Amino acid sequence: MPAAELHGIGVSPGVVHGPVARLAAAPALPAADAPVADVEAEVAAAREALGAVADALDARAAGAAGVAADVLTAQALMARDPALADSTAAVIRSGRDAPHAVDAAFAEHRAMFLQIGGYLAERVSDLDDLRTRAVAHLLGLPMPGIPDPGHPFVLVADDLAPADTATLDPAKVLAIVTRRGGPTGHTAILAKQLGIPAVTACPDVEALADGTILLVDGSTGSVVREPGQELIDEARAAQAALAARRASSHGPGRTADGHPVRLYVNIGGAGDAAAGTAAGAQGVGLLRTEFLFQGRQTAPTHAEHVAAYAEAFAPYAGRTVIVRTLDVGADKPLAYLDMGDEENPALGVRGLRLARRDPAFLTEQLAAIAEAAAASGAEVGVMAPMVATAYEAESFARTAREHGIARVGVMIEVPAAALCAAQILTHVDFASLGTNDLAQYTMATDRLAGELADLLDPWQPAVLQLIAASAAAGVAAGKPVGVCGEAASDPLLGLVLAGLGITSLSMAPASLADVRGTLAAHTLAQCRELAAVALAAPSAPDARAAVGRLVRERAAAPAG
Repeated sequence: MPAAELHGIGVSPGVVHGPVARLAAAPALPAADAPVADVEAEVAAAREALGAVADALDARAAGAAGVAADVLTAQALMARDPALADSTAAVIRSGRDAPHAVDAAFAEHRAMFLQIGGYLAERVSDLDDLRTRAVAHLLGLPMPGIPDPGHPFVLVADDLAPADTATLDPAKVLAIVTRRGGPTGHTAILAKQLGIPAVTACPDVEALADGTILLVDGSTGSVVREPGQELIDEARAAQAALAARRASSHGPGRTADGHPVRLYVNIGGAGDAAAGTAAGAQGVGLLRTEFLFQGRQTAPTHAEHVAAYAEAFAPYAGRTVIVRTLDVGADKPLAYLDMGDEENPALGVRGLRLARRDPAFLTEQLAAIAEAAAASGAEVGVMAPMVATAYEAESFARTAREHGIARVGVMIEVPAAALCAAQILTHVDFASLGTNDLAQYTMATDRLAGELADLLDPWQPAVLQLIAASAAAGVAAGKPVGVCGEAASDPLLGLVLAGLGITSLSMAPASLADVRGTLAAHTLAQCRELAAVALAAPSAPDARAAVGRLVRERAAAPAG
């Protein structure tokens, strides 16, 4: 390995080069508290700072769309959490000034999120960003933000907050390289949506100075420092080929010999729907319904359910829309639902398991989906998250059909479901692999554990074996098995998945063209050969490298 080459996890494809510009450091707290003459005025100042931060995030959300808007809105809600304001006030009344009290209150909430784990643990970077913004506001310092060196650049940071990532300008930011993060974090998801190549979990980026020229490969995770002209020329050729492939990408997903692989999009509500149709998606492979439940103090009414679903279905008349029923739990709490305390929420009552405690949450949602679907013209199906047994699949399918939904499936995101896929498919019409959770549960690795991010790689041999087993069960049963996790947006892995027997891939709209074009350049037989190569590899990097090498060799071979 050349000394100038660094390695991380490629999370958003593309090969570019350019100079480094580092994210500005967070403002430092003064070593000592300032004297506080009026405690209640200090409390008011802290509350005002939190409100100002929330207002600024809401303003950014109003100018964003899709996932970016959802992420910014969720972060603003965190800033407005009364518990956070109350904790800050209590610290001030104990003798601290507002900046130090805000810092202490966020530290307390950060520790709580990490202890709970799961989804909340993933949000600690959001908390860190809110803390930084509130402290900057109180100290009268500039808000942290993206650098503006006056030319396009490679953004290098320890990590990126959603508020920064969601508003990046792809015309200025050539690529993103971070020390922390992983394949399922906000940086990865938002970079894909924006079409910006990105590499996360690259531990050596701290040593990179502003102006250093980097060659970044967002597919392989390679970051080359001060590349020579030959490597730059190769990168330009690769980008030109990618641009040509994107421009020629249209129509339904299929291999070069016509084997269909349906290409869907993942959306979080009506706000994302237009991007999917504009990208030429054949439908929606994952409609997340949490947008309707989270950030509220009371449960949505039946009318609110129906209206929200109808708006999301409307652009997809005549096309498939797969709705995932509510996927929350103790690690993704709802203010109006007592889910109790759990020592390990990631292994607790979440997803379909909520119906054990409160069946009405599921049946009310199913009734509203059926009503909205009947008037939409879309081909609507539902799938349940966190299914582990054939009994759970049969029970869910029966309940869904009793409420008027004809097409019923399940998520396969725990190893038990993958191992029992044949039995599960006897009860449902389809299955969809959630590779983010499947990797987490298979590899016993928390998504937040940056130093273990390589274990969450969907190219891991154990994860590929479970995907292969699920796909084989689908082929044997004559029922579709798709992938709707982040793995679906990797063009190279898409070839492997098609070769394993996966029938659909659902991803961010920005990833569709690359995946569609890559599939169209390979026959089904070639995809099967690539799948065999990946399954035989001893590690995730070996699998990715071997498949990439074979694809490049084929591309370079003379026609005929």
